[in-house]
Amino acid sequence: MKIFSSLYNLVLSWAKSRFSLYYLCALSFVESFVLPYPPPDLLLAPMALKNPNQAYRFAFFCTISSVLGGIFGYLIGSFFIDLAMNFFTEMNYLGKLNLVKSWFDEYGILIIAIAGFSPIPYKIFTITAGIVAMAFLPFVLMSIFARGARFFLVAFFVKKFGNSCDVWLQKYIDRLGYGLILIIIIGVWYAK
Repeated sequence: MKIFSSLYNLVLSWAKSRFSLYYLCALSFVESFVLPYPPPDLLLAPMALKNPNQAYRFAFFCTISSVLGGIFGYLIGSFFIDLAMNFFTEMNYLGKLNLVKSWFDEYGILIIAIAGFSPIPYKIFTITAGIVAMAFLPFVLMSIFARGARFFLVAFFVKKFGNSCDVWLQKYIDRLGYGLILIIIIGVWYAK
């Protein structure tokens, strides 16, 4: 069954849409404070692949939208703490929230750089930054730096290796997808 190939081709078709920049901005904004939600890289990469001359422009809009969404997440944590706590409780993320709070205590502003750049869900950190009343300006500046570094790096690699990456993905995307599912299942089983 070629589920991941079909999904990959679907995302490539979205990337060709005349509304793709709007989709990217909306996805980047919402992904910064809503759980679960796919990362914007999944749309940024095919958009850059289909339009390599616009890759850095796409990364710029992705970064700005993501940081604005992060600010919205921060405000949710700051002003709607009860709503945020109910959300974390319903999603069974209270344990993760407490772990993230301890990371804020230990690493300070660097945790935003790590969350903004890595595959760790940035949204948990944006809301938690508001809950723990992290200084707003450093939060925004570190978010711009981390999210920008991530999205511009994606744009750079896709622009540099785009066609060969596309050929490789077309060939191996299903194996990678099923392998990732297997790794997640093993990780969940091991975490218990």
